[in-house]
Amino acid sequence: MAASSQVRICLLIWLIGIASSLDLVSSANTAVTPDSNQLSPGFYNLKCPLALPTIKAAVIAAVLKERRMGASLLRLHFHDCFVQGCDASVLLKDTTTFKGEQSALPNVNSLRGYDVIDNIKAQLEKWCPGVVSCADIVATAARDSVVVLGGPAWDVRLGRRDSTTANLSAANSDLPSPFLDLSGLIAAFEKKNFSVDEMVALSGAHTIGQSRCSLFRSRIYSEQNIDPAYARSLQGQCPRTSGVGDSNLSPIDTTPNFFDSTYYRNLMNKKGLFHSDQQLFNGGSTDSKVSQYASNPLLFRIDFANAMVKMGNLGTLTGTQGQIRKVCSSVN
Repeated sequence: MAASSQVRICLLIWLIGIASSLDLVSSANTAVTPDSNQLSPGFYNLKCPLALPTIKAAVIAAVLKERRMGASLLRLHFHDCFVQGCDASVLLKDTTTFKGEQSALPNVNSLRGYDVIDNIKAQLEKWCPGVVSCADIVATAARDSVVVLGGPAWDVRLGRRDSTTANLSAANSDLPSPFLDLSGLIAAFEKKNFSVDEMVALSGAHTIGQSRCSLFRSRIYSEQNIDPAYARSLQGQCPRTSGVGDSNLSPIDTTPNFFDSTYYRNLMNKKGLFHSDQQLFNGGSTDSKVSQYASNPLLFRIDFANAMVKMGNLGTLTGTQGQIRKVCSSVN
């Protein structure tokens, strides 16, 4: 790496550290699961003091190289936690005797960032072997990605352990689809004990990143609650014929590389990319919360951060449960 790039990364780490201290969202009132009571932001302070700086530096480098990676790492955490909890099960690769979650419909040829997590894990195994879990790396990388892209910081409670199993069927059934109506979205998040307001806040993760044409083709050609000019602009990148250009990418939000509340303003202007996005502002019960977040970005930042803390506590393994994987893609 060139000296100028190293200086840039170090400067960004310093600046982000300042921003994080000013913008850190209190999670004291966030509901937690019983296992999460054993988690602590300072879990690695003595066991592996280089853990958090190593993760942050690697995330900054990855996002500087490709801004989209920030959204990918955030999504990786979401897809991990919604399937049997935040236990790094999504990282396990298939073997001759084991079927993991990566081939599930919402994940296959879609989830990214595995290599970033693997590289972080390899570094940490040099500093403190067998100490830092893959699940904690995924959770921390998601937070650091949001911060790099201008979003809020929050305390990541650490001490998760890694699963020795995965759940392909749950990955196919529990991850919310971009084709869901509002009632389906509410049900999917309620299954994980999230309120409707928390669902709207977490949906704001779509303020960053890109999506494949195949996931929004039906919306831009057949739905009425979409801005005509917006639909035409997307049709230029996503042909009507199924199978043609399926992998073409379009921004989910008009500011895909910056974490802000533009997502909600877009919904109010009928510019939600996914069917499920626009369902949040379509004459239903969530319209008022979308309007609040559109007009009050600080409220969105606070609610998003608190909801992320809650999500990070889903189904955690602690104590002697699970293991600390040596390699994130396979059990020990």
